[in-house]
Amino acid sequence: MAHIEEKLTAETFPAEPQKATLEGKNKFLAFWFFLGGETVLFGSLFATYLALKNSTAGGPTTQDLFDMPIVFLATMLLLTSSLTSVYAMYHMKNFDFRKMQLWMFITVLLGAGFLALEIYEFNHYVHEFHHTFTSSAFGSAFYTLVGFHGGHVAFGLLWIITLMVRNAKRGLDLYNAPKFYIASLYWHFIDVVWVFIFTVVYLMGMVS
Repeated sequence: MAHIEEKLTAETFPAEPQKATLEGKNKFLAFWFFLGGETVLFGSLFATYLALKNSTAGGPTTQDLFDMPIVFLATMLLLTSSLTSVYAMYHMKNFDFRKMQLWMFITVLLGAGFLALEIYEFNHYVHEFHHTFTSSAFGSAFYTLVGFHGGHVAFGLLWIITLMVRNAKRGLDLYNAPKFYIASLYWHFIDVVWVFIFTVVYLMGMVS
């Protein structure tokens, strides 16, 4: 397989490299099962948050707390990173490893920017409003849901960076193409979850 992969060119590279091998197909299928479990988990966290968002124990409410300019900027960064990951996969399918790496790197930068803003947001709530994980049931539900998503973002960044560094000299082949593609799908999943968080937690929180 290694000898064959070394001879791959833009003309001979499969149109769907992530499914060109049995191993790639198995990884693709297993990933969808994984996302099913993640969806159930996030659904539980959303339900818990909705049940507890008004249990503030006399502390700040959602309307008092949220700093929407920061949240909006973070949202734009994360949604843009989803677009750059699409560009990366476009170049992967066209067997352009260098451009794929470039767009994956831009995706990492945008994701890191989102994570930095989320950390700043949490720090702002703690120091300005004394809103902590243990201050109320609302605080526990909020930090669990949003922080759990932030942990997924951090994991996604480490995943992509590891792939980029490990394959920097190897280049693109049928062995690592599915890995890049699945990492990109995971990143899109993170973005979709954030859209729901932005809507349910922040937008609904500002009007309710």
